Amino acid sequence: MDLQTRKIAFVQDFLKLESEKVIVQFEKLLQKQTDSNATLEPMNVADFQKRIKQSLSDSNEGKLTSSEHFLEEIAEWK
Repeated sequence: MDLQTRKIAFVQDFLKLESEKVIVQFEKLLQKQTDSNATLEPMNVADFQKRIKQSLSDSNEGKLTSSEHFLEEIAEWK
């Protein structure tokens, strides 16, 4: 199924929704996605290399969050 067909199917399903709570959740999700797209800009090579060096430095200094800890934090979001 191509993207256009999926969009149409989604809109048709969306129009069938009766729950205002679900619609509010979709609105928030769409707004968040729109806000994210508006603020993202491509990174140039120099900034990318700088970020890599900073990440390696943070790793060497132990400034890390374990995946287990991160998953525990995520579980609290729900």
